[in-house]
Amino acid sequence: QVQLVESGGGIVQAGDSLTVSCAASGHTFSPYAMGWFRQAPGKEREFVAAISWSGSNTDYADSVKGRFTITRDNAKNTVYLQMNSLKSEDTAIYYCAEAATNRITSRRDEYKYWGQGTQVTVSS
Repeated sequence: QVQLVESGGGIVQAGDSLTVSCAASGHTFSPYAMGWFRQAPGKEREFVAAISWSGSNTDYADSVKGRFTITRDNAKNTVYLQMNSLKSEDTAIYYCAEAATNRITSRRDEYKYWGQGTQVTVSS
């Protein structure tokens, strides 16, 4: 089956940048969208960003728009989330997920596979 593994999380200071990665394996050749979600302590998992197979279509949560950039390298089976101007409220476990189709979506129930998550902590 599909396996997603996140990496690159860590502890950074407010205003710094960090890039997290998601390596995928076990896929067929069908195109599909990928997304990033995050979950802070005591809160529900929330949408962060999504990207289509070709990378031509992207979507971002209002809270990260202009600061975060989602990209993918299909030859390396990897999706990235570059996070700039990090704030304390960005602290969360970041999860990557694969959608059932190539349509970008912010709905959790439209993502079929999930990684284990990587912790991002932003200190003031």
